[in-house]
Amino acid sequence: MDDVDRNLITLFADEPRVGVLEASRRLGVARGTVQARLDKLTSSGVITGWGPDLSPDALGFGVTAFLTLEISQAAGHESVAERLAEIPEVLEAYTITGTGDLWCRVVSRSNSDLQRVIDTVLAIDGVQRASTVMALATQVPYRVLPLLDAALRG
Repeated sequence: MDDVDRNLITLFADEPRVGVLEASRRLGVARGTVQARLDKLTSSGVITGWGPDLSPDALGFGVTAFLTLEISQAAGHESVAERLAEIPEVLEAYTITGTGDLWCRVVSRSNSDLQRVIDTVLAIDGVQRASTVMALATQVPYRVLPLLDAALRG
């Protein structure tokens, strides 16, 4: 990756609807260059999606919590993860080290609705226990653009 890639990614991250022609104009490179770079960045897995970022809060899911799950080792992570993926309020799930086996970021409509989400998770075969921590405020939102600069610095 080089400065053209960085500028291209930054532009599309800031303005996802900018379009290839406008991006080429703003960056001072040919339209074909922009398209080729976007294709390369997408096929190599650097760019992973083009969909809109949605706000759970704006959709009515204003409560965020983190669940640390302990699972039966016989159940396996994959089967539990497949069931977690069926729950709309589960935004992410990771296999972790340390205390617990899986970590999930979940959302709910209210604090009392969070209990329903937790109960739904606990009803999954293989989930033995859930420890819950509620988020109070977002201090650093999900971001990856600083990694782009760090990658280019080496």
